[in-house]
Amino acid sequence: MAITKKKQRKAGMLNSGALQQAAECLKILAHPHRLRMIQLLLRDKYTVGELAESCEIASHVASEHLRTMQRCGFLESEKDGQRRYYYVVEPHLANILACIESRFAG
Repeated sequence: MAITKKKQRKAGMLNSGALQQAAECLKILAHPHRLRMIQLLLRDKYTVGELAESCEIASHVASEHLRTMQRCGFLESEKDGQRRYYYVVEPHLANILACIESRFAG
């Protein structure tokens, strides 16, 4: 009977491939500047320069962080004249950030 209960508990668990994907995505998020950018981008669209200024980093560093998050599928961008605006496309990021903010808020 104990084996049946263990199988039932295991039934809703992720397989190893899904866990690997989750770990890779969490690695992408595991940087303070990227977390700050996601916080901002969940509220509005921003340019590289605006995000760099908010994070107090150089624009080329912000660009690299944004490219990394785009490759992972978290973000997209759109051009408006001379400016490129970034925004969140991964709907689960709001929940992930809410958990982080809840856990680590003052």
